[in-house]
Amino acid sequence: MTNRTLDAYRVWAEVPLEVEPLYSVVIPAYNEEWRIVPTIGAIATHMSSLGEPWELIVADDGSTDTTAELVRDLELVNLRLLLAEQNGGKGSAVRRGVLQARGSVILFADADQSTPIEQFEALVAELENGYDVVVGSRAADGADVANKSLSRKVFSGGLSLLVKGLFRLPVSDTQCGFKMFTADAAERLFRRQVIDEFSFDLEILYLARKFGFRTTEVPVTWIDAPGSKVDAGKVAVEFLRDLAIIRWNDLRGRYGSDNHPRIDQR
Repeated sequence: MTNRTLDAYRVWAEVPLEVEPLYSVVIPAYNEEWRIVPTIGAIATHMSSLGEPWELIVADDGSTDTTAELVRDLELVNLRLLLAEQNGGKGSAVRRGVLQARGSVILFADADQSTPIEQFEALVAELENGYDVVVGSRAADGADVANKSLSRKVFSGGLSLLVKGLFRLPVSDTQCGFKMFTADAAERLFRRQVIDEFSFDLEILYLARKFGFRTTEVPVTWIDAPGSKVDAGKVAVEFLRDLAIIRWNDLRGRYGSDNHPRIDQR
């Protein structure tokens, strides 16, 4: 870490923002006591080095370990900790964090840092190109994926085929935990989100297509972090169920309409 980066981090950690943040980073967390502090350190160091006002939000999902205490004890003035009374699911945590975010650009990133925060600028570049939603992708050409187990490869491939066949989304990887939104897109999409578990990403991207938000994906570096909480078999069943729920919700008008102008997806 250079002296300049260290100084920028210290200012962010100790001096409250006097302007609205340009960037908001949201981390959903559930029982992450073993990695939440290094994850915060990595994100805070990199984001502070960019030289723009930013905030960090940790949306704790009713952790039963010391995750919340560890975050609180850091005493970082531009970090907000959101607490849930009980575990509500990753989708619930992300929604709470995103809807509390004040930045013009909002990223949610998994607590395991499977996709390193250094990929941030690649996604921002696509927002600057006019996109509303940018998805970090492990399946796009140029992605660098390491240590992905055979079961996860089969699982991801099967989900991708289902999504392409049923939903015709303009991305090949709906589930990577590294997604970026303009503030406007985030507000409109997450206000309508109803799925709280694993498939919330799919629902958000389905709504983005429905409401005409320009969506693209960016190849990212991804490492299968140890200690993953994903049970592929259980998640596969939930995902299939949620595919049907999303379509049914749409058919019965649960998502409502949106006045955002429809734009062809590229």
